[in-house]
Amino acid sequence: QVQLVESGGGLVQPGGSLRLSCAASGRFFTINDMGWYRQAPGKQRDLVAGITSSGRTGYADSVKGRFTISRDNAKNTVYLQMYSLKPEDTAIYQCNADIWDSTLGATVSYWGQGTQVTVSS
Repeated sequence: QVQLVESGGGLVQPGGSLRLSCAASGRFFTINDMGWYRQAPGKQRDLVAGITSSGRTGYADSVKGRFTISRDNAKNTVYLQMYSLKPEDTAIYQCNADIWDSTLGATVSYWGQGTQVTVSS
């Protein structure tokens, strides 16, 4: 059973910073792409940032230059460092990991439970 556990969300003032973490645990084989998504009330879930197993990254236009995604493969953990936060960044942030399971012969996509980020004065 694979679990993704996020931490680091909370309330921050505009212009502030937060760092989200997402650790994968359980029995698995290879973690491929990892990413962070967010969903604001009444809106669809959108990709914020992604990172491949080799470290190649991609960002939504709305967060480029303000957010940085990284990963520690030894710890099976992905991070999202967020700077210059804006009220429109308020959302539930979820991490995602595509994990190759050789017993299944397939890549399975797993999701964390989500962590709330609120940007407000």
